[in-house]
Amino acid sequence: MLRTETREPIVNPEPAIPAVLDGLVEILGANHVLRESADLSRYCRDWTGDYEGQALAVIRPSSADEVARVILECRDKGLAVVPQGGHTGLVNGALPGDSERHVVLSLERLNRIRRVDADNFSIVVEGGCVLAAVKEAAEAVDCIFPLSLGAQGSYQIGGNVATNAGGINVLRYGMMRDLVLGLEVVLPDGRIWDGMTALRKDNRGVDLKQVFIGSEGILGVITAVTLKLFPKPEKTETAFVGLATVADAIALYNRARRQCSDLLSAFELIPVDCLDIAKESVAGLAGPLETPCSVYVLLEAGASGLVDLRVLPAT
Repeated sequence: MLRTETREPIVNPEPAIPAVLDGLVEILGANHVLRESADLSRYCRDWTGDYEGQALAVIRPSSADEVARVILECRDKGLAVVPQGGHTGLVNGALPGDSERHVVLSLERLNRIRRVDADNFSIVVEGGCVLAAVKEAAEAVDCIFPLSLGAQGSYQIGGNVATNAGGINVLRYGMMRDLVLGLEVVLPDGRIWDGMTALRKDNRGVDLKQVFIGSEGILGVITAVTLKLFPKPEKTETAFVGLATVADAIALYNRARRQCSDLLSAFELIPVDCLDIAKESVAGLAGPLETPCSVYVLLEAGASGLVDLRVLPAT
C-alpha cells in the first residue's frame, strides 16, 4: 500500500532586509527600498546590457527632504550612495559595484514639473523629470527647451545637469550649464542648498550652481532645476549637404555661421564611414544623395517674425 502526502509548493522567500536598511525603510516605506533581484536588475545593468553591477538595495525618495534624510541615514550606516537618473549613460557612471555597501538612489519619483513661467521664459522641474516631459511642457506655452538628445524619452533632467549634457543644439543655445538658472541640491552632509533663482541678470558673488553642473553627482544630489525656455521658432529649415573633404565642411560651417549667425542651431559632420555603418545596420537604408560623397553635413536653422530663411543673402 502506497501512502501519499500533500505538500505545499516550495516558494522562495523574499530576501530579508538587512538591519542596516531599517532606517531607510522607516523613512521611505518598504515599497521604496527595493531588494528583490528582479527589481534590482534594471538599476544595476547598463543600457547595452554588457555591464552589470551589484547593490545592497535601490532607494526611491520622492522629495528633497526624503533625499536629505536617506543621505544622512546612509552616511551614519557607512553605505555608499550611487545617484541614478534615467540610467542611459554608457560609461558606467551610475552603476553600483558592491552588494554589501552600495545603495542606488533613484530619482524617478522626483518627476514633477513645479512651475512654468512663460513671461520669464523659465520652467522649474524636479531632478527626476524626463527631458521629453520638459520639452512638452515648454511646447504647451509656445516655447522650447532646446536640449535635444537621442535618449530624451528616458533621460532625466538631474542627469542632464550632472553630466553637463550638450546635444545637437549647442551652437545656438549652449551646453546644459548655459541653460540652467537655478538648482536645488542635497549635499553629502544632508543639508539642502536652495539656489532656485529664476533671475537672469545676476552678478551676486560666486555662481555656486556651476560647481554642481558637470560634477557627475559626486558633490551632491540635484533634486530640482530652474531652466531657461526660448521662443518657439516659427520657421525651420534643414539641409543635408554632400562635400568632398573635411576642409570643405569647415568652410561651409564658417560661411553658415557668419551668414546665419545665431539662427544656425545645429551643424553635424557625418563622415562617409558613419553613413556606411548605418546602411549596414539598417536593411534597405539607402544613401541620402544620388552622388556619393566623402563627407556629409546635416544643418538646421530656425527663425521667427520677419526673418525669412528662404531668402538667399547677396553674394
